[in-house]
Amino acid sequence: MQVLSWHSSSVGKPPILAASVCSCHKPYGMFTSSQVIQTVTAFEIYQKIDPALISDLFLWIRENDRPLYKSTVATLTANRRLRPVFVEKKSVPEQIAWLHKTLKLRTSDTIGEHLFQVYFMKGQQELLITFCDGMGIKHDGEGSVDGSLPETLDDEKLKSTIETLVGAHDPKLVTLYLRVFNLQTATGWDNLAALLEKDERLKLA
Repeated sequence: MQVLSWHSSSVGKPPILAASVCSCHKPYGMFTSSQVIQTVTAFEIYQKIDPALISDLFLWIRENDRPLYKSTVATLTANRRLRPVFVEKKSVPEQIAWLHKTLKLRTSDTIGEHLFQVYFMKGQQELLITFCDGMGIKHDGEGSVDGSLPETLDDEKLKSTIETLVGAHDPKLVTLYLRVFNLQTATGWDNLAALLEKDERLKLA
């Protein structure tokens, strides 16, 4: 049984949202006939996402995992050759705006994905559990998957589960989760990628 766990104050690469992660994410994933569907990476998600979702994410982290928030500030400022005080002296909304802007950079991809994972694993467990239950993926009751992620996702279960999630949560939050989930293997899942492209409700902004 593989259990998801990591030190929340570390901004390194965590295991994953739902099982063992493949460490070699590729920018291109799923094929449909003669077309390649591009897998949106973490830094690209930050470029496209509604800023309100990122504000919610960082406000949750500040309240529930202050060491992670501080280490995020320290790491991102160091990457820009700045001192943490440069961000710390700003108001909270200004801090979050700066962090969001920096996470849009390709060099911030790994830390950006880690933040998404922590947020969903610890702050949005109900959403994760609903998804796992709907897809028939065994888990420990808190969103940690027993075993490996499935190689394929059943079309009907996927559509039904998404309907349930959209009915219970902000569609943008659901979209964010599905985008991050689709990063958890090297190529993602073609039917999930197709739904994310076609369903008008599943937009990041």
